[in-house]
Amino acid sequence: MKVLQINSVCGIGSTGRIATDIHHILLEQGHESYIAYGRGQAINCENAIRIGTEFDNYTHVALTRLSDKHGFGSKKATKEFIKKVEKINPDVIHLHNIHGYYINIGVLFDYLKKVDKPVIWTLHDCWAFTGHCSHFDFIQCDKWKKGCHLCPQKSEYPSSFLLDRSNLNYKKKMEIFTGVKNLTIITPSKWLANLAKGSFLKEYPVKVINNGIDLEIFRNRDSNFRERHKLKNKFVILGVANIWEKKKGLDYFIELSKKIQTNEAIVLVGLTESQKRKCPNNIVGINRTNNIKELAEIYSASDVFVNPTLEDTFPTTNLEALACGTPVITFNTGGSIESIDESCGIVVEKGNILELSNAIKLIKRTKNSIENCLTRSKKYEKREKYNEYLGIYNYI
Repeated sequence: MKVLQINSVCGIGSTGRIATDIHHILLEQGHESYIAYGRGQAINCENAIRIGTEFDNYTHVALTRLSDKHGFGSKKATKEFIKKVEKINPDVIHLHNIHGYYINIGVLFDYLKKVDKPVIWTLHDCWAFTGHCSHFDFIQCDKWKKGCHLCPQKSEYPSSFLLDRSNLNYKKKMEIFTGVKNLTIITPSKWLANLAKGSFLKEYPVKVINNGIDLEIFRNRDSNFRERHKLKNKFVILGVANIWEKKKGLDYFIELSKKIQTNEAIVLVGLTESQKRKCPNNIVGINRTNNIKELAEIYSASDVFVNPTLEDTFPTTNLEALACGTPVITFNTGGSIESIDESCGIVVEKGNILELSNAIKLIKRTKNSIENCLTRSKKYEKREKYNEYLGIYNYI
């Protein structure tokens, strides 16, 4: 079997690593595998195909910023890429993120409809069925259900500085993305699956395959993290994000810092230098780390992982914490609640700081078993999860 995956990046970021994980499983089982990508460098993939150039990316960004035409640039680059696809002649085409300033959705889907090959499309967010944004949960917008217009998030990714083309984008996406004869949609969470079923993509079968993690890396580890940060006798409350912003709940940690006791401390991973300087003394700020072994050590050294996200599809940080034996507290947001149960964490009302504080106290008092967290994390072992894709490849 010959499989071509298409994603904005290859081997970096959560979606890029998912693509390369699937790629290596395919190769191990004797299949032929390729990944086409649009930005940056390809990492951990022998058969990577770059779509367009950096200049193509920049012009697509400019088109988006000025005209709100994200996904409608890169026409020449996409046509050249389709010629390469025709030479490869894959048995299955697997789409991931087709937003990200690198591919023309019209040219791509014209080819998919004409060639009539089995297509899998993993939605990692909501961009496919909106007129502009990739997420709308934070602002509770439901315009995507009937037809986007007057977009309240025009300045959010993929941001447009001038025009609001959300209504036309919505209509064009509906026209472009529907009508593929053999297309299966995959989502990492039941929450996103239900949204897709309520959108104009409802004609397609929708299946859920959760994101997976590497349990050989994310496991309960010994380290001197507490000693290095003078946290030896503290109850450590951890937060982790690639970028700390309002949607990730940074403000809630600032509020929590006013409520915690002297034998408690907050550790936040992923802060900028500016954010670190603004944090109170009982918050230990750590810059973003690409060293995943170090990150696993931080999870392991913490007593509870708090994820006050206000908008999320299926955060892998929850899985990473569980795999290191650390219970999770999360707001009732999107797919964030789907990875935990009462044995390994607590779900609290979105935005309720008092309930969040009480949940931390409960974890401190009851000391959830490490074993419960480790047992739960085994549901998300990456090889087991991504083998599910191969089952679908074979089926279709």
